[in-house]
Amino acid sequence: SGKSTTLYSILAERNDPGVNISTAEDPIEYSLPGITQVQVIREKGMDFASILRAFLRQDPDVILVGETRDKETAKTAIEAALTGHLVLTTLHTNDAAGAIARLDEMGVEPFMVSGALLGVLAQRLMRRVCSNCRISYQPSSAELARYGLSASRDGEITIYRANTLTPEQIVEARALGTLCQTCNGIGYKGRVGVYEVMRVSENLQALINQGAPTERIKEAAVEEGMITILAYSLNLVQEGYTTFEEVERVTFTDSGLETEIKAKRKSSLTCGTCSAQLQAEWLDCPYCMTPRFQN
Repeated sequence: SGKSTTLYSILAERNDPGVNISTAEDPIEYSLPGITQVQVIREKGMDFASILRAFLRQDPDVILVGETRDKETAKTAIEAALTGHLVLTTLHTNDAAGAIARLDEMGVEPFMVSGALLGVLAQRLMRRVCSNCRISYQPSSAELARYGLSASRDGEITIYRANTLTPEQIVEARALGTLCQTCNGIGYKGRVGVYEVMRVSENLQALINQGAPTERIKEAAVEEGMITILAYSLNLVQEGYTTFEEVERVTFTDSGLETEIKAKRKSSLTCGTCSAQLQAEWLDCPYCMTPRFQN
């Protein structure tokens, strides 16, 4: 998912001779000059929690815990954050708001989470469609509606699909000299990051402290301006960086994102101006003439 690269980038940004940075990692993937990096060795009793406790005796400014997997590590990391340390760590969740539920499952009290958490960054990696051989097309209103996207008229949005060849087609194209030299018939070249940043405001702190459901926390974050993983990835499709197929492959497998796309589809059937109920095939509201699909 690129989380190691993101974490190291944050550390590099904070790295300064006057800043004491310590990391507990399993394994140490990159060596960073000026930073104290400690390898987890469980056979010798050096797990994340024990290393973190040792760090606290040195009073570092920034602490990186490679991964939070258990209650002891989670609570120690939270306690470190509550005592003035900037703590960076990772969790396995579907989205940013899911990190709150994950900490709750580990047994960390909501009041500790709400008091310590500054923000959560969820991220995925999607394949970048090959810019040399990608195929442009104009999606129909039905296809746009499937993804909760919008356009006032068919043909206003141009997107791309990957020119992915079968093994037989690759052999044939190579023989004819028509094989794409950039992606070699794969249709994709490289990857692009998809991000969801949830800043913990006072409102979100209150919801976390109350033990609000994940969906309510996510809803509040979106109301405050958070761009979801799904929305971010669909923007990348419209900008020509990736494809609808990649969005489905990477995001549609999560129940939370399935709920989100269903909500987007439902909302596209309601006029944003007069709130009239619309039929799926209508491009404009017949009551107030507002284009149904607007970006």
